[in-house]
Formats: sequence, structure tokens, C-alpha cells
Amino acid sequence: MLQQVAGVARDGMPSAVGSTANSSLLLSESQQSIGGPPPLMEKLTPREREIVLKQGRRKVLNRGQTLFNQGAKHDGIYLIESGRIRVFYTSPLGREITLAYWRAGNFVGGPEVFGGGFHQWSGIASSNASVVHLPGKELRTLASEIPNLAIGLIEGLSFKGKCYSALAQMLGTRSITQRLAHLLLHLMNLYGVAEPEGIAIAAAFTHADLAHMVGATRQWVTISLKRMQEKQIVLTKRSQIVICRPDVLEEMRGQASD
Repeated sequence: MLQQVAGVARDGMPSAVGSTANSSLLLSESQQSIGGPPPLMEKLTPREREIVLKQGRRKVLNRGQTLFNQGAKHDGIYLIESGRIRVFYTSPLGREITLAYWRAGNFVGGPEVFGGGFHQWSGIASSNASVVHLPGKELRTLASEIPNLAIGLIEGLSFKGKCYSALAQMLGTRSITQRLAHLLLHLMNLYGVAEPEGIAIAAAFTHADLAHMVGATRQWVTISLKRMQEKQIVLTKRSQIVICRPDVLEEMRGQASD
């Protein structure tokens, strides 16, 4: 289950063995069951890619900068060239739940890719990022002229549907403690680096980031990690988490209750 870092993705984040720069980060029972995200431009010829990108407008985002807001009008999609984009839903009471982190090769801004309607969630750069905005009107024309682009859009939307369905299943059937244990193991597999104390998660995720992914408060996550450290399950140092007992987290993931 443990995987070592084999390289660095285009957004500067470590990538584990078997992962790719276009992998996504989301909460699900099994990443294998939903597969990997299909890159939108992968099946296009060099000439087709040139035509598509010519219709786009490149935008560079600094970490923390908003790409689109929940409730704003839809206008096409954003193709991620580099960096990570976090998409999240905000409740009427202001609570946030992270839907996924999307990386290079994926697109965000759906589901109404051709425009119309309003965004159901928000997108923000979780690292410095570069995206290409493909407006809805132009994208519709391109999809009618380039079959592989249309297929890529359908496959991408299908994958996102499976992702968000998997998230809903996790939120509805697993306790918060189970979800946190599951997330820590998932992050360890994606970003794990061997250290004397255990397997370090070599990626910067704050307690608030973890809370938004598991549907909890930052305070709850902080208290839970402190309890895990007291039991020598994890070790927290500065902004890094080291997994000392993945076997215990495995038990917590399958048996814990709040």
C-alpha cells in the first residue's frame, strides 16, 4: 500500500509511483473503482489542439485566487495547464466541503460546459496555476467540428459525475473519524516519503484543508490529530504530517465511529 515519491508533478507537488500529473485528489471508497480522469486534449491531433487553444484565453492565477464563484453565470470551461484547482461547495451557513482538487490536463467549470445557468460550486487556485478559458459558444462550435473533443468532454463529465457520487457515498456512509483516517492514508499513498519516524505526507495541507475534505471543522481535525499523536499513530511537525502507524489507520477507516 505504501508508495514512494517518484518525481515532481508540473505544479511542484510530489507525485507517487503510478500517479500522473493529471491525477485528481478526491474522497472516495476506492480510487480504482472510478478510474483516472481522462485528459480532455489527449486524443486530439497537434493541429486540433492548436485550433482549440487558439479559441481560448490564457489566465495565470496566484495561489488563493478565485477562478469562478458559486452562483456566477456559466461561460464555458477552464482547461488546467499547470497547478491545482480546488472546487468546493459553500452552504447557506458558510460551511465548505471540498469536492476535488484537479490538476493539469483536467478541466473545471462544468457541468454546463456550453454556457447558460449558474455555477453550482466555486473554483480556487490551491497553488500557482495557469488555465485556458474556452468560452461556451466557441466550445460548442469546436465540439461539433472535432469529434474527439466532444468525446473528451463527455468522458470528462462522466468521470466527474462518478467522483461526486463517490464523495456523496463517503459522506453518507462513513463517520467523520473514518473519513479522516481514509484521507490520511490516501494522502500518504499519493505523497508518501519514507522518514525515520514513518511515512511523511510531502504536501502542504492545512488542518482547514483536511476539514473541508472530510466535512468537519478545523478545530475537530486539530483535536483528532492531537489525539492520534498521543497514541503515536501520527506525528505532526510544523505543517507536515507523518504517518507512524498506517495499520491502525486502516482499522480506524473500517471500524471507527464518532
